Amino acid sequence: MDPTHTGTTQTGTSSRPAVGVSAVDRPRLARHVRLTFCRTRRRRILLHPETVVVLNGSGAAVIELCDGRHTVAEIVTELGAHYQTVSEDEVRQFLTRLVSRRWLELTDG
Repeated sequence: MDPTHTGTTQTGTSSRPAVGVSAVDRPRLARHVRLTFCRTRRRRILLHPETVVVLNGSGAAVIELCDGRHTVAEIVTELGAHYQTVSEDEVRQFLTRLVSRRWLELTDG
């Protein structure tokens, strides 16, 4: 589910994000981030100022459900209806990385 980062590069060491995502949080895209389809790449992408993030299929499926209405638990349940195995921990880690990059915002359930 890790997005492939193209565009600007980050320097420095990567550390574990301090922000945690709980099952009752309701993630949504930050105002400055847009999810769209790139016809050239034939994939879903996140557009962020000066950055393009190319998503794989499962990453795009998670982000499409990040509308501020679904809780993380509901996102995992919804994904479970479409995919054979869905790890709640893996989804939460993916969302945590996006929150730490300020691409997603969380509201309490």
